[in-house]
Order: sequence, then C-alpha cells, then structure tokens
Amino acid sequence: MTTWTPGIAFETVLEDAPYTYVRRLLGDDFCRLLDLLEGGEANEAWVRTVAGDAIDLDHLITDATEREELLRLIPKFKQVELLQRLQQDIDGAPPLAVLNSLRWTADKRAELLEFLGRTMESVPAPGPQSRTTVEPEYGLFAHQRDAIERTKVLLYDGYRRVVLHLPTGVGKTRSAMNIIADHLRQHGPTVVVWLAHGQELLEQAAAEFERAWSRLGDRPVTVAHAWSSALADVSDVSDGVVILGLEKAVAAVKQDPQYLDKLASRSSLVVFDEAHQIIAPTYQHVVYALTVRPECSLLGLTATPGRTWSNIAKDEELSDFFHRQKVMLKIEGYSNPVTALIDDGFLSKPTMHTVGADAGLELSEEDLNRIARSFDIPGDVVQRLTASEQWSLQVVHTIQDLAERHLRILVFAASVEHCRLLAAVLKSMGMDADYVTSESTAAHRSRAITRFKSKSRRTMVLCNYGVLTTGFDAPETSAAVIARPTKSLVLYSQMVGRVIRGPRAGGTPNCEIVTVIDPSLPGFGDLAAAFTNWEDVWETA
Repeated sequence: MTTWTPGIAFETVLEDAPYTYVRRLLGDDFCRLLDLLEGGEANEAWVRTVAGDAIDLDHLITDATEREELLRLIPKFKQVELLQRLQQDIDGAPPLAVLNSLRWTADKRAELLEFLGRTMESVPAPGPQSRTTVEPEYGLFAHQRDAIERTKVLLYDGYRRVVLHLPTGVGKTRSAMNIIADHLRQHGPTVVVWLAHGQELLEQAAAEFERAWSRLGDRPVTVAHAWSSALADVSDVSDGVVILGLEKAVAAVKQDPQYLDKLASRSSLVVFDEAHQIIAPTYQHVVYALTVRPECSLLGLTATPGRTWSNIAKDEELSDFFHRQKVMLKIEGYSNPVTALIDDGFLSKPTMHTVGADAGLELSEEDLNRIARSFDIPGDVVQRLTASEQWSLQVVHTIQDLAERHLRILVFAASVEHCRLLAAVLKSMGMDADYVTSESTAAHRSRAITRFKSKSRRTMVLCNYGVLTTGFDAPETSAAVIARPTKSLVLYSQMVGRVIRGPRAGGTPNCEIVTVIDPSLPGFGDLAAAFTNWEDVWETA
C-alpha cells in the first residue's frame, strides 16, 4: 500500500458536517445521554468531539449509502487527492461521481480509512498454542473414576459380582453408564440388561444411557424399553441395552418360561439398580436366570448396601449374594467419604433436625413388640398417627417455616390420605402445593413434577407418598420434611437423598431436612453415619 499525505482527519470532516448528521450517527439514545450529562442540551462542540471517538468509521465506509454521504462531506480538492491515492483517473468527471462509481474492495476501504486518519488494526495470525484444555461432555470427577476402575477389576475377574456403593446425588447412575459404555465398546456386539423397580428409575436409566452413549459410543445400538405398558419382547435385540422392569420380567416369565433364558444367551452384563432389593426371592430368580453364563457379570448399584437397620442376618444375606465384594468411595484424608463430599461441594451441606409432635399415641406392649420385630413401623400404627390433628398440624407448621427460606420443599407423607390432606391444607392457606402418589394418574404426576422442577421463583411444596424416594431428580430442591415415621435406614437414606445434591453436582450449597417425629417411635438423623452403617457386614470374611 502506497502511503500518501496529508489526507483529512475524520474529526475535521465532523467539525464541518451538518450537526444533524453528527447526531444521527451517534443515535438518539447516545445523544440523550450526553444531554443528561450536561444537565440540558449538550454543547455542540463537545458533541462533535465525542463523535470522533464514538462513531464506528469502519462501519461507515463499509455501508454503501453511508460511505456516499461521508464522501460528499469531504472537500472537493481532498476528493481529488483521494482519487490520486487510489490511482484513479478523473478524465474531467466530477471527483465525487468517480468515487461513487468505484468498486470499493477491502484494499480501497483500507486506503480510505488511512486517508481519514485511521488505520486498519493489524491482527497477527494466531500462532500454534503450546497447550489447550478439552472439557469432556460426559466427564467424571476423580473420586468417580477411581471407584469405577476398582469396580471393573472385580466385575471381570473371580466371582464377577460387585456392588458400587455411592451416596445419592454423587453420580451413581453416571458412573454406571460409563462402565456400560466401556463394556459395550470392548465386548460388542452384546447386550447389557438394566434391572430396576419403579417407573421413575427405569425412565431415568433409559434417558441417561442415551445421553451417555451419544457422547461415549462408537456405533449405533438399541435401547429397548421393557416396563409398564411397553412391550416385553426383546428377542430382536442383539447389541445394546435392555431397560427391564423387574415386575415386567416376572410377568414375562409367566407367559414364556424361556423369556429370561433367551435374553441371557445374548447378555454379558446385568446391572441391578437399588441393589439392596436383590435378595427378594422373585428378584433373585430373575438375576440368577440372566447371569447363568459364567462370562456374564453382575453390577449392583446402591446408596444403602443393606436391607435393615439392625437385622444382621438379612444384611449378611445381601452381602453374601455379592460375595462381599463392594466398592465404596475413597477420598484421601477422610474416613467417611460423605463428609469429604460435603466439604468439596458435591453434596449439599445439610442442616438436620427433628421436631417433636405428641400425637397422643398410646402404644401397647404388643405394639412395641411388633415394631421391634418388623422391618418398619406397622401400617396400623402409622394410620393412628396420621389421624392425629396435632401431628398433621405440626407437619404443616414445619412446612410453613421452611417456606420462608426455601423455594422447593419436598414432603414425604405417611400415607396416600395423609399426602392428599397435607396438600389440600397448604393450598387452602394460599401456598402453591401439589401431591403425587402411586394412585396419581400419569398426566397428573408428570404435570406436578414438571412444575416442581421449573425455574419459577415462587415457593412450591410437593407432597408425595411412595413414588419419589428413588429415581427423582430435582437438584434445586433444598428442603425436605420427613413426615413418614420409619425405622428403615434404607428408606430414610433414600428420602434424605432427594435434597442433598451439592453445587458441584448442579444442586444447592445448603439444604435443610426436618423429621417430624412422635417421641414414642424410632427415627434417624445422621447422614454420614447412615452411609457407613453396613460396613461391618461387607468386610471380607
């Protein structure tokens, strides 16, 4: 490019241009701002000065209409000078007409910029970078990767059975999907069977596998849904994942005794979600049938690797089923991983307390004996409890108190009737409340859960009974009311687990869990202790 002098500064052009032109280029909003700063109409000279820096000259000379108007404002002798710089002959024609007839290429626009006292900023071509960071689309945290590697060692050697024990909200399902994706890539074509009880868990598993495989997969595979009203026939699946409801599996065997045998002939990995349920006789039959081949592995997933709180024999039965092979998180510097996960923000920091409610229960010696013998509080005792107005009143007061601090509150009611009652009372008090139970229609349940998961800044309470203890993911839920008396540590841990997802896992930094108890009934209150309750029965014999 040939350098010419002197040209004419853009600021000089603006000094002689009509004032209306200058204000138009600045725009009404910008001019009003200048007027406000001056406390009235801005001084014209100041506006013209500001315009030199505020107007995008590069835009003016790129837009054909704006460029023509700008060229018209340049004095005629300077127009001639510009044409000389552009090495254009005039041949007696008006210089402005010649300028407007030109094809304004990038080089010519650069010359015009320089003529007006500007230069095109030279942006150096980017050189090779020494390093970059690539973020995974379906990544894992270090503690998850470590647990997965230890799990795979046991999954493909020896007994080929192992339980992956992770707290709720720490990526149990994501970790399992990474294992499944590795398995399909290394052993395909093959079939993985995912077993679970309950529609929420099954839907969650299907959606999560599709999400995982779209990022980790190496070929098209089939995802077969076999639960509820979905067809149980999966005879044509030869490569992929079968998401099989346990109830569906039991029913299918009654219609075709060879159903599980046919599926087992193509399966090399079985995953059992909520593995503490596996020792139920009907479920054991399903698992034994699917893992009959020696090369088929069994992976159990659970946050609560036990059946009971105090029945060691039942807990050992579960442990023995997996040959006491369990992988738990290990985090350096901590004896209990739950404490570490809270400190690191993977789990929400819980405030856990109990509220006493004297329901006026008069428990007989027989009642106390039955409670002691049962896995959980007998149904008739719970019914007597929920019939108490004082009990329900305390639950409502607890919810009201939490609503002053939380946007999403999950309530675990003691029965279907109790669930409906609480929601109705809360609504009558002007609160946004809804309920879901096993008796709710699919449409009602979907509508209530969708609203509860929304980003609305209005406080909402969702009461439930028996359907949201597993497979329910609403990370922004920050408070729970446990108004369901239980002596089942498994059930208690599952209820608490719905609200403890921390900020690093998409949840909240703090959560509040209130258990409404009757002093005459047992209860729990320690999240970390619950996680390690069963370690003694899993120790290697």
